[in-house]
Amino acid sequence: MNKVKVSIEKGNSRIHSLLAQLEKLTLEGSLQDVENGRYITSKLLHLAQTQDGIWLSVIKVVFCSCPYYRLSMSYSLLKERTKKDITGKGSTGMEIILSTLENTRDLQITLNILNILNELVSVGGGRRCSVLVSKGGSQILLQLLFSASKDFPPNEEIMVQLHSILAKIGPKDKKFGVKARINGALGITLNLVKQNLQNFKLILPCLHLLRVYSNNAVNAVSLGKNGVVELMFKIIGPFSRKNTSLVKVSLDTLAALLKSKSNARRSVDRGYLPVLLTIYIDWHRNDTRHRHMLIRKGILTCIKNMTSIKLGRKAFVDAEGMKVLYNTSQDCLSVRTLDPLVNISSLIMRKCFPKNRLPIPTIKSVYQFQLPVIPISGPVAQIYNLAPEVDDVVDESDDTDDTEVETDNENEEEENENKKNDDIETDLSKLKPVQDLGRPIEELEIYKQFFPELMEDFQAYNFTEKSNASLSRSDVKRTGPIIVPTAEEPSSKNNAIRASVKESNIPQSQQILPNVYQGTGHDHKPVTHMELHSTEKSKNNVNSQYFKQNGHAPTQCLNNEITKGFDSMSLHCINASEDVRCWKPGCESGVENKPRFLTLGETCSKTCQQISGCGKSLFVSSFGQPPSWQQVGTQLGQLCCSGIDTDAEDESSLSSEEPGFSELPEPGVLQPLHDPDLYVEIVKKTKSVPDYGEVAYPDYFGHIPPPFKEPLIERPYGVQRTKIFQDIERLIHANDIIDKTVYDLDFLSYPIPEDGETLRFNSQFESGNLRKAIQIRKFEYDLILNSDINSNHHHQWFYFEVSGMRNAIPYRFNIINCEKSNSQFNYGMHPIMYSVQEAMLGRPRWVRTGTDICYYKNHFSRSSIAAGGLKGKSYYTLTFTMTFTHKDDVCYFAYHYPYTYSTLQMHIQKLEALHDPQQIYFRRDSICETLGGNPCPVLTITSMPESKSWESLYQFRNRPYIFLTSRVHPGESNSSWVMKGTLEYLMSNNLTAQSLRDSYIFKIVPMLNPDGVINGSHRCSLSGEDLNRQWSNPHPELHPTIYHTKGLLQYLASIQHTPLVFCDYHGHSRKKNVFMYGCSIKETVWQTDVSASSCDLQEDLGYRTLPKVLNQIAPAFCMSSCSFVVEKSKESTARVVVWREIGVTRSYTMESTYCGCDQGKYKGQQIGTRQLEEMGAKFCISLLRLKRMTSVECRLPPSLLDVENDLIDTRCNVTSPTTQVLDEDEPRCLEEVDYSAESSDEQDVDLNETADFDPQYFDASTQEEQLSDSDISKRDCFL
Repeated sequence: MNKVKVSIEKGNSRIHSLLAQLEKLTLEGSLQDVENGRYITSKLLHLAQTQDGIWLSVIKVVFCSCPYYRLSMSYSLLKERTKKDITGKGSTGMEIILSTLENTRDLQITLNILNILNELVSVGGGRRCSVLVSKGGSQILLQLLFSASKDFPPNEEIMVQLHSILAKIGPKDKKFGVKARINGALGITLNLVKQNLQNFKLILPCLHLLRVYSNNAVNAVSLGKNGVVELMFKIIGPFSRKNTSLVKVSLDTLAALLKSKSNARRSVDRGYLPVLLTIYIDWHRNDTRHRHMLIRKGILTCIKNMTSIKLGRKAFVDAEGMKVLYNTSQDCLSVRTLDPLVNISSLIMRKCFPKNRLPIPTIKSVYQFQLPVIPISGPVAQIYNLAPEVDDVVDESDDTDDTEVETDNENEEEENENKKNDDIETDLSKLKPVQDLGRPIEELEIYKQFFPELMEDFQAYNFTEKSNASLSRSDVKRTGPIIVPTAEEPSSKNNAIRASVKESNIPQSQQILPNVYQGTGHDHKPVTHMELHSTEKSKNNVNSQYFKQNGHAPTQCLNNEITKGFDSMSLHCINASEDVRCWKPGCESGVENKPRFLTLGETCSKTCQQISGCGKSLFVSSFGQPPSWQQVGTQLGQLCCSGIDTDAEDESSLSSEEPGFSELPEPGVLQPLHDPDLYVEIVKKTKSVPDYGEVAYPDYFGHIPPPFKEPLIERPYGVQRTKIFQDIERLIHANDIIDKTVYDLDFLSYPIPEDGETLRFNSQFESGNLRKAIQIRKFEYDLILNSDINSNHHHQWFYFEVSGMRNAIPYRFNIINCEKSNSQFNYGMHPIMYSVQEAMLGRPRWVRTGTDICYYKNHFSRSSIAAGGLKGKSYYTLTFTMTFTHKDDVCYFAYHYPYTYSTLQMHIQKLEALHDPQQIYFRRDSICETLGGNPCPVLTITSMPESKSWESLYQFRNRPYIFLTSRVHPGESNSSWVMKGTLEYLMSNNLTAQSLRDSYIFKIVPMLNPDGVINGSHRCSLSGEDLNRQWSNPHPELHPTIYHTKGLLQYLASIQHTPLVFCDYHGHSRKKNVFMYGCSIKETVWQTDVSASSCDLQEDLGYRTLPKVLNQIAPAFCMSSCSFVVEKSKESTARVVVWREIGVTRSYTMESTYCGCDQGKYKGQQIGTRQLEEMGAKFCISLLRLKRMTSVECRLPPSLLDVENDLIDTRCNVTSPTTQVLDEDEPRCLEEVDYSAESSDEQDVDLNETADFDPQYFDASTQEEQLSDSDISKRDCFL
């Protein structure tokens, strides 16, 4: 080892000595001592070239003599130290060498130094290139190039070395393009190439440098005008095994030049695109061993850049480039290493696929609603002012190329850096809460009626002594709880629901609900479609007949043919086919009856209650049953059961005996909130713009969460590429395309297919959204979504019905007018499906379903009118494949679990009927009527005072308020499921819920946008505006729900009852987990470049308490995704306005994912209604900690309240995930899709990568011991 150390030190001292001598010569101006200068530089060059050999010898000695070093040292590290003495930190070696190069006039010294520099910046010398640039090396070398070019002929060796070095350091110098242009280097290099086309040694580094020059847009245009493009085509040619490296560099240079639109246009005009296609075919055919894939890739890259302009795309199609690349790509699919060629080919083909308009007459919604007031400006005003003759689907401007502007892009990176935080609010006057009510106190008095709890004296109430224990469910009077049978029966150990169907004489394939019955023998005929009875809705021409079930029913007698008639339930009174036989109690077998199918206009009083084997009620049947039917015993569950057990969490999610079944509470543990009859009655009163005449079966039957996990899917490699190629085949094999419209809301008189081979679609029910369905191939359909009313975009929410399918056949569905540039469908998310036949078999539930799911840009153009004035935008396709289990089933597909306005009203009524008025103060009011004439409910929940005494009433009236809102965006149905969990928990007899009611008054507006939910919108209300952007100045006529909800908050502030917490429940489509947005002055300022003195602002740090508690007790919650930054684009949202104007420090938006979780207990699972309702309950539990910190009297045992041992630490571990302006209220997808390799798409926006945060999930039994903030990153401790 000592010998090795001596060798190292000796080599280093030698270099230092030579550098010192060279510096002395330079400083003394003694470079005229040419011989000495040549000697020193030659020695330095020798050391630079041979030092690697010395180090190899050293490594051999070390590795042989010391096994420890054999493991710990690496060759790469030793090699890096070779040139450290020249370029290392603190070394002046680079300055000495560059100074010598700048001042010498000797050719040999110049060559020696250029060779030294070339060695320094050789492979692996990226850092040394940066050092060379930082020392002014690029400028010195460019000046030397200019000087050397004056010699005639120029010295070839100097030119080779100069171009080699400049080509390596150029990409490291942001100003290199400008420097090269100023020093005249472009012309010098170009002339060298033109004059030495046969001199491969010289031309190769020159081409490398031309490629670097071309990275600057101005340089690329200049070089193109001087014939460089034509020059490259002289070098590029058909397949040849000679000079392949030269061809490769020429293609790279040409590709860089063709990024300029002027160069691309010049190349197309001269007919070079067909030439490139011919060259590519030749290389493809002859490169059978795939040794020249980089050359083939270079050719494709040139074609890609040429087709970036409209002229190039037309030339590509005219040259049959689509067929050429399609066929060559098919040849490459079997070789995985050729995937880059396939990906670039698919990108080119997609880009050149002729842009089509959406096959609809207008991008505006099918449904029209006249506003009472027309806004003066904005998108709604633009729609109203649009001339009738204007085609708003595609305007001609969208077909033109953008005006070409060649600009210098050296400062682009700096400009992007400056724009990075533009959306963060930096005006401290806007960040400081102003607590401006905005309305006179006298005007706010109208809201006094919504707060009777503050004036009620309860003299008319007869109080009874409260029990410390929670009342049992059997003690609460219920008004006929409705429960639904399932196909499950509880296990003796884990209560997992199972199915147990007794023997029957009827085959299992023919089991149906008792409401759907059959005659004996072959006399039965299936239910047929019939026209609606109402003349007012004859224009809808639904052409279908439905029946209504009067209650829940056991699983019996299902016939696939009958199911064909179950598309939806009609809301009008109609008669059934006279061929159907009906069995009623007292009817003799074989007697034919002609039943009328029940509708919303009447209720059947002839009921026959079926009793299961366990003695519990099943569905109430509208008709009797044939004597031959056997009793079916089914263990009961309840509809819309969340399965949440917030008091005792079970870490085991799967049964040890039956994998795949998760544990559910016993039936009846939670309040049954679903009543089909009540739902139908409520739907009759719900007002919709289309005046819906049907009820969707999922909304009628209800939904039970599936007893199994639904994991996030991993998309198979290449599935998106396969889908894209199938789309391209539409153009190549146009004769194979059916292109038949099978459903169209624009033309309801369109005949419904009855050929037995075509699917039938429907979306004319509450919250439904499907505008048009087009059959493309036998088992493939394009689907178009409807815009929000009074809007021309916001296409994301879908909810529609499909029937007439075959089983075991894969059907492909393409929703072709999506607008967002990315989606969680690319990261494991499924659409959901509801099967009517499965519901009849006792499994009424939405399930995640589909295969080959992907989301990508398509060839349908968006109008600039709908794209906010942006031209050239395209729609995106969500595609998935579904293989149905049952033939002739009726299935429903949705973006997320539907939760209709009528469902909310039903749940509220059931909660009101089931609550104990002696324990719970519950009040339901209507805050206002919406534009569509529907009441907007507001709920008040707290506990009754203990007595009529002054002390009890004083405590009652001075409880802090918790103000909750939800569903301002109709498509965010997940927020309603969270709200359902909150309401159920607050109304339960749980000890913690009772304590919360004793401590707080909950004022809840569970649906801020009823009209949008009813009419199937995704984002807007009937005003065509995003209501969550109207909180700053809501209009009383256009935004009544926001205006009056804000009025409630203003009234509370005016009477000194400012809410302790405000939370607006939302959903988001681009991130996983559940998280919160809050408001903080300090955290906002910390993200900006505002002077540090502003950080001295005083701020209540309690805004972090609630999310930090949720992070510990809620499995789906993720603190690392939370943000407390106030952004300019969010200044008119509920969260910011309530924080700033009302003065609520703890003002939040709680976002719930559509997709699933990537951390915690539910990591790798898709989120369902069970988890969403659990989140709503966990939010309530988190308020217990807040209650303790705000000194509210505690009635619970300390063990239930002590969710943290100490005060919540105010430190944060993650700041805002993004500070850029984002569309809507959502962060962008954090997962990065490599479009170049997988989906062959160019990203519209950069997708940020962040490290996954996987906090440990704390079990209820170990929360106190494990809660800790010790793992918080110190780098974010700024408070």
